[in-house]
Amino acid sequence: MIIQSKKRSEFYKSLQDNELFNMPIKEKEEKLERLNESLKNFEILIEENNAIINDQDSFIQGLKARFEEDISKERGSILTNAKEEAEKIVQESTKSIADIVGKVTEYQTNIEELTEEQNKLVKEVERYKNQARKFKADLLGLKNYEERFPHTINFDSVNQQLEQLNKEFDEERLLGTVIRLHLHSDNSKELRKLSNATNKEIQNVLSKYEDRYTTKGNKTIYNLMVIGLQAEIQILLLQLKYNKLDESIQLVKDIITKYLSICATGNMSILPTITRFLNEMEPLYVELINIEYKYYVYREREKEEQRMIKEQMRQEAEERKQLAEEKKKLEKEEEKFFVEITRNKKLLEEETDLEKLRQIEERLKELELQVIEIDAKKEEIASLTLGKAGYVYIISNLGSFGEQMFKIGMTRRMNPHERVDELGSASVPFKFDVHAMVFSDDAVGLENKLHKILSQQRVNKVNYRKEFFKTNIESLKEMVEEIDPTVEFVTTMLAEEYNQTRAMEEAEMVSGL
Repeated sequence: MIIQSKKRSEFYKSLQDNELFNMPIKEKEEKLERLNESLKNFEILIEENNAIINDQDSFIQGLKARFEEDISKERGSILTNAKEEAEKIVQESTKSIADIVGKVTEYQTNIEELTEEQNKLVKEVERYKNQARKFKADLLGLKNYEERFPHTINFDSVNQQLEQLNKEFDEERLLGTVIRLHLHSDNSKELRKLSNATNKEIQNVLSKYEDRYTTKGNKTIYNLMVIGLQAEIQILLLQLKYNKLDESIQLVKDIITKYLSICATGNMSILPTITRFLNEMEPLYVELINIEYKYYVYREREKEEQRMIKEQMRQEAEERKQLAEEKKKLEKEEEKFFVEITRNKKLLEEETDLEKLRQIEERLKELELQVIEIDAKKEEIASLTLGKAGYVYIISNLGSFGEQMFKIGMTRRMNPHERVDELGSASVPFKFDVHAMVFSDDAVGLENKLHKILSQQRVNKVNYRKEFFKTNIESLKEMVEEIDPTVEFVTTMLAEEYNQTRAMEEAEMVSGL
């Protein structure tokens, strides 16, 4: 309002300066009326603007309402168009899926028809193959017939010749038609002898049961069964391997069971006789397996002996190395003693005091005794270095193996107890007890002698490096005393660690109660 009043006064002032101010009154009145009307219009416009300014919130709300109305209309239009478009897409997709499903169904139907047709063709091909095999067998039969009877087509004559062939095919000749595979037992005179004896028993059983079949059909069944049985046993013997004995014996039993099952589902009239026959054959076949397996046992024993010899050679080399080192140490010690003896002898020549002379003489005697001991050790080392001298030990381990198990071994070490300590270090839970330590100029021979005496009590009869024997302490003592009466033999099994462990366990049980 102030601004308007100011503008109005400025306007009036401008009028005074204007030429209109000097107009006639009538014209001025007319001009004023027009100006008043203009002022009224301006005042009305000002009032409207003031009303708008005074009611801004209503104005803004109105604008907002109109804007939201327009937006709502536009959103509705967009949603309507989108919905229509989505429905159109769904309709088109449904139609496409229906077309695809129809095509898939059609393809599946075609595949089923083609599969069925393929199965029919496969069956037809198999039928033709079977016919071809039959025709081939017939052709081969005719060919063999023609080769065997080239000068006759008289079937009566053919039958006569067949009967003659059957007469010539006794049981031994029948088994001869089975290919005889070369077995390992054939290379050993001992095993070959055992195998021949068992095969002779098998032949006796075959001959015994041959006469029990009178009809041609049953006799044919029997002959075919014998040929198949013998062939399978031959293959089984050829495939035999070390550590597969139990498995091979079970396979023999499975073969016998298989033939019993075949007979049970076939001719029941011969089943009892076949059952007795197979039950008599089974232990004979098992015996053949055991005979053939002995070859592998012998071979494994030879391998173990070779390994034992190599291990013994390695130990001997190690022991000779240790003996050489020990000898060098003794020689150095001996040199020190000689130097000391020389010094004392020189003092003895120069000394005049009787007491000091006596002390020097005593010292010389001590040094000479120590030199004698060193010489004795050197002689012992020389004896051990020859390769035969050593110690044979007899030890036990009550906590690990019980009171009936003993190990008898040999060592060439200067201190044989070091070897015993090694054996009881990590391979067993408790230490070994030493019952005897026998020195011998031929330790290898003494060890072999003891092992030979106890061969029946050897625990591992294949790996001779496992020098464990199952016997009793009294028998071992008698055996050692007969060999060397001067040997000290300890019969008590101390088993300190084992007994201490048991005592601790019993104490824990008592405290737990």
